[in-house]
Amino acid sequence: MKSRKKKQTYEFVDDGRVIANMNIDGMPRSIIRRRAFDEFGMTSEKRETVKLTRRESWSVFFGTVASHVIFAIAVFGSLALFILFCIKVWFR
Repeated sequence: MKSRKKKQTYEFVDDGRVIANMNIDGMPRSIIRRRAFDEFGMTSEKRETVKLTRRESWSVFFGTVASHVIFAIAVFGSLALFILFCIKVWFR
């Protein structure tokens, strides 16, 4: 008979030490909620409120609208080109 060795199982024990802080400003938090926010025991994050001037808010608004319009033109333009290709080339 062959001798079988028992598999060694290691039980992971979290001692709460932080080796490398992976919190990055501006990145969303993970969907997994932990009791402690970071290594200092903070449970909530204080967010800074950003006050924009009227001109900056309109600039953000028009930039957003312009990006959506460009995307819509690209999508509907490619659809129109595909339909033209089908009518003029493929279905003949």
